Amino acid sequence: MALEELGLTEYEARCFVALTRISRGTAKEVSQVADVPRSRVYDTIERLDRKGLVNVQQTEPREYKAVSVDTACRRIREDYDSRINAAENALGNLKTPESDDDEGMWAITQNEHVTDRIVTFLEDADDTVHYLVPAPKVAETRIVESLASAADRGVDVYIEVPTEDEREEFADAVPGAAVTVSPDIATTNEIHSEWPGQLLMTDQKSIVATGIKESDLPDVTQQVAVWTYGHDHGFAVWMRELLDDRLEIRHEDRSLEK
Repeated sequence: MALEELGLTEYEARCFVALTRISRGTAKEVSQVADVPRSRVYDTIERLDRKGLVNVQQTEPREYKAVSVDTACRRIREDYDSRINAAENALGNLKTPESDDDEGMWAITQNEHVTDRIVTFLEDADDTVHYLVPAPKVAETRIVESLASAADRGVDVYIEVPTEDEREEFADAVPGAAVTVSPDIATTNEIHSEWPGQLLMTDQKSIVATGIKESDLPDVTQQVAVWTYGHDHGFAVWMRELLDDRLEIRHEDRSLEK
């Protein structure tokens, strides 16, 4: 039942629904409609009363009436939000360890989690962003917006795309970024039914590398990824050297063109 997922017990949910159906009723009537033992109706109604979901009429026998559905939803939402805020405050007061547990290599197999990780690194970027996207279709709106936000706050953003049309699209969407066409990133070979999707490095230490997997579902792109954090990790060292070399080559090419 949906009410149980929002924090009500099974008996609370049954009693509330029963009272909503019969408008008002005694413990005996609620027990019959809700299929809850009569001995349990009293304490259950008492908890619903404390939550502001029922009204109790002091008659003999007592009668109970559920608040309106709109009022119940509002009060359940307020209680739910209050518990979430309390949890956030409690977690926020926890001391973080001095060492960074993110160091090492980590895998991601869900598209939304890939995007979450990329967006997190972009939001934390202070100095540089280098983003290669052989398959621009995987660059979700949140990623593009985070790239633009990084450029807005003064981070040096370098983006490589495979075609001129995509260069124009990224240049419009991420003003202030240096967007270049790199046809070579779209000509990589298939490896075990996977192709490069996107590669991000921020501040020369945070890296996400994704691959695209074949999917049997139409118009569905499945990504798998690895990510790492830390200047000293071997994967980060290699990616830093390779991507820095690409930037140097780009600068040299521009100098020769001039």
